Amino acid sequence: MSNSTGKNPTHAKIVAIGGGHGLGRILSALSDYGSNVTGIVTTTDNGGSTGRIRACQGGIAWGDTRNCINQLITEPSVGSMIFEYRFRGNGELNGHNLGNLMLKALDNLSIRPLEAITLICDMLKVKTQIVPMSEHPADLSAMTPEGDIICGETSVDELAAIPQRLYVEPAVPATKEAVSSIQEADIILLGPGSFLTSVMPPLLLEEMKVALKNCRAQIVFVTNLDKEKGPAGMMSLQQMLHWCERAMGGRAVDAVLTDKQQDIEDKYRQHVAVLASTNHEWRHDREKLRQAVDRIIMAG
Repeated sequence: MSNSTGKNPTHAKIVAIGGGHGLGRILSALSDYGSNVTGIVTTTDNGGSTGRIRACQGGIAWGDTRNCINQLITEPSVGSMIFEYRFRGNGELNGHNLGNLMLKALDNLSIRPLEAITLICDMLKVKTQIVPMSEHPADLSAMTPEGDIICGETSVDELAAIPQRLYVEPAVPATKEAVSSIQEADIILLGPGSFLTSVMPPLLLEEMKVALKNCRAQIVFVTNLDKEKGPAGMMSLQQMLHWCERAMGGRAVDAVLTDKQQDIEDKYRQHVAVLASTNHEWRHDREKLRQAVDRIIMAG
């Protein structure tokens, strides 16, 4: 499905879906478009500082959101240094990121998670809209090829084989702002990032499935530049596209943005471009990524 954006990227409503590193990269590449860009962030992480906070305090995972905000900070300040600060040394604070703790503190003050994110973004002069996939705590679970159910993103990443299915448990509602951004979008970007634990979780929410199935936007899958470790690294791109489409209620992915021609079905338009950073060949270059997304929007 295609749409008319007036062939002007600066006027297009862009939605990007994923987790911390990959989503943060694409949001920072598109940051000049300000509030026309919305990032829908996965909230099921249970590792690292985020996992420790969730284990003792509960709530959604804040790490991916914090990572996205960090990558969008363009004006270094005392506030940004505080938000990015990570404790080192002995004791319980070792390894904790102060940004995670700040977001959790706002959550504990009964401030709505989305409002907590907006407060931090305003403080750090971040104009891109960042929306958690859900404001209710949940975990990613998977069914193994043997039929066993394992729980937690870290456990999914450690699987020795591709799981049969993924689930978000409990079946929490999607954030209404995430749903409305999809309904209004001209283009929706899936990835880059960890496929099973960053790209897939938001697609598994019922309201997101319905919104994506019925949206008028062009849906574009953005490939990683390097093969993932773990079970996602065993999946072909064709498998990943089918997983996305199954989660979206059968809605087809329209196109793929990639750095090399891919062996996939002819029904997918392939946009091939040089996307790698000159100093990190596995990391997308922001300017090259922005130009590639612009070309897709202008092509309609």
